[in-house]
Amino acid sequence: MNTMTSTGCGGAACACAESSRVAAPRINGIALHPPGAAPDADTLRELACVELLRQRAVHLGLLPCVSGHLAPPLGEADRGVIEAMVDGEVASPEPTDDECRRHYEANKARFAIGQALHLRHILFAVTPGVDVHALTRRAESALLDLTRKDAPSGRFEQLAAELSNCPSSAQGGDLGWVTPEDCAPELAQALFFQTESPCGVGVHPRLVHTRFGLHIVEVLDRRQGTLPPYEELAPAIQQHLEHRSRAAALRQYMRLLAGQARVEGIELDGADSPLVQ
Repeated sequence: MNTMTSTGCGGAACACAESSRVAAPRINGIALHPPGAAPDADTLRELACVELLRQRAVHLGLLPCVSGHLAPPLGEADRGVIEAMVDGEVASPEPTDDECRRHYEANKARFAIGQALHLRHILFAVTPGVDVHALTRRAESALLDLTRKDAPSGRFEQLAAELSNCPSSAQGGDLGWVTPEDCAPELAQALFFQTESPCGVGVHPRLVHTRFGLHIVEVLDRRQGTLPPYEELAPAIQQHLEHRSRAAALRQYMRLLAGQARVEGIELDGADSPLVQ
């Protein structure tokens, strides 16, 4: 890969650095948005990644140099040129059959079809302004209460009705039969996909942290599901690993471009752009 120059036009003096009074972040002196505009963080990150790619294409002679101090919008033809450039510059190895088989063996729980758990839970919701430390102490105290050997029958339902911030509290916390697709990813990981110590029937011994808060979870029953043979899943596994490898290579490519550029007013470590997905 050729080294990027420090201007947006591959060494030609097409744009000069803007005054330090301009608030807009800049890539090699090219402002990402007009003065006074205030894009959100995700939009600003995308603008920066697109400008890095545009400047790379200009440096390689694939796009024309444009005058001015402001990053130009890209048309469909420009985006096509950039996508072809990225395809040519970013190489990612294809997964071997051995790698696909290892992925299958390490993730059998994720590939099982028809698995489900009959769950009930107590949710301690984390909401704006809540004292998380105090909430955690309440949740841990309730969990300790429920895991005592002498915990009375019906105690889970009682605490769910008293403490849970979920509508299921009216049913003693009962969520019915739940599949991995029904859960928040964090809950699915804790209850379905722990290969070393899969969750058994009974109260889960630790609080489960999700984007919604802290959960005390009890497994009332389990359906194991069935595992398709490797040969049936091999094409999907290969595609998944290809996408993962490609995404890692693209992140590295964007990180390299950001490291070679003069980036002002925005952090781009590990920059990633939907333009090159």
